[in-house]
Amino acid sequence: MSSPLAPLAPLVAPDADLSREETERYSRHLIIPGFGLTAQQRLKNARVLVIGAGGLGSPALLYLAAAGVGTLGIVDDDVVDLSNLQRQIIHGVSNVGQSKAESAAQRIAELNPLVTVRRHEVRLDNSNALEIFADYDLILDGTDNFATRYLVSDAAEILGKPYVWGSILRFDGQVSVFWAKHGPSYRDLYPDAPPPGTVPSCAEGGVLGVLCAQIGSVMVNEAIKLITGTGVSLLGRVLIFDALEMTWREVRVRRDPEAAPVTGLIDYQAFCGVPASPAPPVPSVSVTELEDLLRQRENGDVDFELIDVREPGEYEIVSIEGATLMPKNSILSGGVRVTTDRDVYVHCKAGTRSADVVEHLRAAGHPRVYNVDGGILEWVRQIEPDKPVY
Repeated sequence: MSSPLAPLAPLVAPDADLSREETERYSRHLIIPGFGLTAQQRLKNARVLVIGAGGLGSPALLYLAAAGVGTLGIVDDDVVDLSNLQRQIIHGVSNVGQSKAESAAQRIAELNPLVTVRRHEVRLDNSNALEIFADYDLILDGTDNFATRYLVSDAAEILGKPYVWGSILRFDGQVSVFWAKHGPSYRDLYPDAPPPGTVPSCAEGGVLGVLCAQIGSVMVNEAIKLITGTGVSLLGRVLIFDALEMTWREVRVRRDPEAAPVTGLIDYQAFCGVPASPAPPVPSVSVTELEDLLRQRENGDVDFELIDVREPGEYEIVSIEGATLMPKNSILSGGVRVTTDRDVYVHCKAGTRSADVVEHLRAAGHPRVYNVDGGILEWVRQIEPDKPVY
């Protein structure tokens, strides 16, 4: 097995000579000492699969296309939303509501029509990952959930392909290269998945938009080095970026010598502790019922508490008048106490976090707690449509 700091052989063989147009387009690459014509021919012959045309996938796809990677695959089954545009720079206002894969393909065609784009508008899972990955030389993953990351790592290991990984949340980012036949895999960095709900998604925790460019560009840098055999890759190293302190640091990762090789794909939702079937619904009310309850409370006819279990930053954007902010973790940890002498209604952004709180409180012996279905998103949609959403 290669040392993490040893240069690796080029991943891709060089293509035939570049055309006149390609020579002019990539001329700034061609004149770099130690890179030059052969490296550019390798890029032209390369096939890179990008999983997710979102925050990290956006800059990655643009720079891979600009660099002259001959074939780009895009795996994404989502559509463009207005809230994406703060960081997903491959999309624009005119693309809202459009398939992300289609939107990204259109933008790539404008940037570099010499690149072939393959769209995989499916949700990646253990039924299709191996088939999709088989047609590519390298996998670049910008997804934001642990189940998909383990799936990508295992599928890449089975097929012997390198995997460039990036992760972002709030002001922090991480990036590395995993390649089981030469060094560690994602499982060596995270042998066990964190318990569900302990790591917020970007939709819950937020992310500084420019962080996507900072981490995404490093991911592309690693992909180019692997394809061309240039420099030393991040294999065996995790680069960690703190945007607030503007610092980069590095930690080493080694392959577990006792780890059994991956030979098949598993149920990754179950591996990450996600129930195979939805949990039984907790007692709940609709937003229209909540509106009526709030009106009755204002008239003095009923008495109850309305709790908002989102984070303070979310509360600042939009809130329901009369709600008390108590972030989810402060309740689950016992840091704050919820009244038990009257009914309590709990809401969050979409109803998931609040359902967890209701379940927790009822299990702790509080029978008069109810979830607000759909959370504040549904409240704004049905009750106060002039308020913002996020």
